[in-house]
Amino acid sequence: MSRLKIFLSLIKIKITFAVTLTTMLGYVMYAGNFSVKMLLPIFGLFLIAAASAALNQFQEIEIDKKMDRTANRPLPSGQLSPRSALLIILLLVFSGSVILYLSAGFLSLQIGILALIWYNGIYTPLKRKTAFAVVPGSVIGALPPLVGWVAAGGSITNPEIIIISFFMFMWQIPHFWLLVIKHGNEYSKAGLPTLTDMYSTELLKKITFLWTLATAVSAMFLPMYHAVSNRFMSAFVVLASLWLIVSFRRLFFTDEEKYFAVKKYFIFINVFLLLIIIGISVDSIL
Repeated sequence: MSRLKIFLSLIKIKITFAVTLTTMLGYVMYAGNFSVKMLLPIFGLFLIAAASAALNQFQEIEIDKKMDRTANRPLPSGQLSPRSALLIILLLVFSGSVILYLSAGFLSLQIGILALIWYNGIYTPLKRKTAFAVVPGSVIGALPPLVGWVAAGGSITNPEIIIISFFMFMWQIPHFWLLVIKHGNEYSKAGLPTLTDMYSTELLKKITFLWTLATAVSAMFLPMYHAVSNRFMSAFVVLASLWLIVSFRRLFFTDEEKYFAVKKYFIFINVFLLLIIIGISVDSIL
């Protein structure tokens, strides 16, 4: 594996990129446009999120070694030494913090560091204690839009950004439940408490559907709190939410032998998030 691929794997680039998108969303919502000024604060948070993802891998080397889907990551596979990883983490945190502070101010930096502390200091250790760690852990997803909003000059008490952050919090939970359905056996193998040890796959699918339904409903509240104000974009958000509910109803009713098709639903819920981001962004510019 090339050095670039090792680095991108270490920082979990897909997740980190998603964090960058939601940070950009918060900025565009307040600014009302895509501005060159948003590049530095977004990049600063990207570096902090990358450091957090890398630190998570450092914290879970032994766990990752026991799971097939994570065993080839840079640290458990030995492609990168823990010492080198720590150096990269420190450089990412320092550079990201400096860039975020200088470009967006102290409050944005505080929220960015809070996200890192919450992910690595609260959620990651909590995963070893309870199968329900994802619920408090989902607070992490609510913070990046706040960083972008504050960086653009907004207040953290504004109802628009609060409802967006709430939606992001809700979205994280069914997103994770789908991973539990698919990889629960691996989590158990690694010694992590998991809902698959407590509930049947059928019940987990129903729980996931209900959380997905709640997520879609939370998206429908966006126009009510003026997070989306254009009537066409409001209709777009509502239709996207209804599409998600209709798509996931099959997850609720499929029999146990077909649960491996969960990958399809994982794609659905990620596409839904992208549609909502697009809808809000377009609305903010109009």
